[in-house]
Amino acid sequence: MTASVFFGCTFIAFGPAIALFLFTIAREPLRVIFLIAGAFFWLVSLLLSSLVWFISVQISNKESAVQQKGLLIFGVVLSVLLQETFRFAYYKLLKKANEGLLTLSQEETMPISIRQLAYVSGLGFGFMSGAFSVVNILADSVGPGTVGIHGDSQHYFLSSAFMTMAIILLHMFWGVVFFDACEKSRWWAVAAVVISHLVVSCLTFQNPEYVASLIPTYVILFVMGIWAFYSAGGSFRNLKLCLTCKDKDFLLSNHRSR
Repeated sequence: MTASVFFGCTFIAFGPAIALFLFTIAREPLRVIFLIAGAFFWLVSLLLSSLVWFISVQISNKESAVQQKGLLIFGVVLSVLLQETFRFAYYKLLKKANEGLLTLSQEETMPISIRQLAYVSGLGFGFMSGAFSVVNILADSVGPGTVGIHGDSQHYFLSSAFMTMAIILLHMFWGVVFFDACEKSRWWAVAAVVISHLVVSCLTFQNPEYVASLIPTYVILFVMGIWAFYSAGGSFRNLKLCLTCKDKDFLLSNHRSR
């Protein structure tokens, strides 16, 4: 039973992201490099937020429940702000790197577009965020012990897996919207990404009322997914052509010899 819970929750949390990686990134070495670099930037933001959190806890009154709860809220907000700051720093770095690649390339176009960079870096952020969010939970799911034996919710592992999947996909969507907003100097859109990230992170304070956290998170996921689709140049027409296999350019690119 514990093995089925472990593998089931793992595939729920990382299945869509792994599928996206295998079908859209794994065959392109340059995309893999940028994905790993994005994951590294997220790790650096985590390191800084962890350092500040550690110092804050050490100098605080550990016997004060109110103060500890305030520190928890402060830690979540700080972590989100640092993640988005490093997303912006990574955007700036990628712009410079892409310009350098263009000068070295013999072609007139950039080897990888800014929209592709946004998608790849967002998925890199999501992979690392998801891994650190759920790895300890998955380790506990192997056992020993039974969740809910003392009257707690039995949906802890399943809810954590679905929340992790949402966070990973949200990072991908946030990356696309964030980079597009920076390219077009739409700072209100950048603020919307930061605010939605804060909202999703703060929704986890509703746990163990998992319905109160999962439903709003998936509503935000749906909205950000549509926003990212249009930011990436999508439209209802080309979506319809793709789904009905009538997009000739899409079909040719996928049947082109490699």
